[in-house]
Amino acid sequence: MYRQDDPNQMAFEDFYLPFGGKLRSDNRWVVLSKQIPWDEVERQYATLFSGRDTGPAAKSARLALGALIIKERLSTTDRETVEQIRENPYLQYFLGFPEYKDEEPFHASLMTHFRKRFDKETLARINESIVLAARQQAREAASEHDDTPDDPPPGNRGKLIVDATCTPADITYPTDLKLLNEAREKTEEMIDVMHHSLVGERPKPRTYRQKARREYLALSKQKRPGHKKIRKAVRKQLGYLRRNLQTIDKMTSEGLLKHLTKRLYRLLLVIQELYRQQLWMYQNRSHRVEDRIVSLHQPHVRPIVRGKAKSPVEFGAKISVSLVDGFSFVDNLSWDAFNESNDLVGQIEAYWRRFGCYPQSVHADQIYRTRANRRYCKDHG
Repeated sequence: MYRQDDPNQMAFEDFYLPFGGKLRSDNRWVVLSKQIPWDEVERQYATLFSGRDTGPAAKSARLALGALIIKERLSTTDRETVEQIRENPYLQYFLGFPEYKDEEPFHASLMTHFRKRFDKETLARINESIVLAARQQAREAASEHDDTPDDPPPGNRGKLIVDATCTPADITYPTDLKLLNEAREKTEEMIDVMHHSLVGERPKPRTYRQKARREYLALSKQKRPGHKKIRKAVRKQLGYLRRNLQTIDKMTSEGLLKHLTKRLYRLLLVIQELYRQQLWMYQNRSHRVEDRIVSLHQPHVRPIVRGKAKSPVEFGAKISVSLVDGFSFVDNLSWDAFNESNDLVGQIEAYWRRFGCYPQSVHADQIYRTRANRRYCKDHG
């Protein structure tokens, strides 16, 4: 169930502060709250819920989207975001609260549901609404101090800057040995959970966890271990992990899989695929495999080869971005690597859809200068 709130924000002078005083109108959160089309966000957000008047009402669209904006701008965790909102009256005003309350507005676990409800298409439409409104305000402000006519001359106008980058994911730098050690520890936890109901009836299956831990630490503490030492350590960790997976398969056949939580069962599926990939790379003496897993808890993250001197490989989502008059648009987002030159035509067409004309010039890196792209730009002036 969902109840739409009034998108019209109260004046900042009317925001009640129990300890006295008033909010400043030039505060960054007050200014930002007036730039976001909350009514448009409310309409798109309401379509995600059924019209039945049953169950508890969901959090408002302003609260959901505003909390995500606060988290990204402050670069905080979910729990820290909730604490910042509880302590800061400006953040509560930004979220549409009528007065300050010294209490948690929602549980930190709801941030996960907020992220699921706002997909990249919805966020792209919201971003376009904000940019078009801001450009219109800037154009009206400029026309008040300029005697030139409002209607610009026909033809191509403006400058389009395009580029691609990688948004880093919050994971540790992955190595084969580190991933295998973490997977081994997780399978040991699964064996402990599955065996808990059989304590006292039969001994727990052997895992050699202490020996495996010592062997992992013996190599990880070395500053520059050689290739042969690393390969030998990977082989040993693969053996320990294979033994644990075989034990789990045997316990599963006995009906003990039901004792695993959803989190552990999901990890088990990821670890099985990780073991298959690592075994294939070890046997083929390769460091590349299709859809390579670099994080157990975020298996969707992929390595993105950027070729930079500082970090030739980055881990996260790759995005194609368009920049127009200081406003940015995310035109493509993918967890898998792609060639950004294939997005240029779509980015130029998106410019025409947003502003009603083609750009006068396009600025891009060398990788965009394919024959097809240069021919397209020449045909469209």
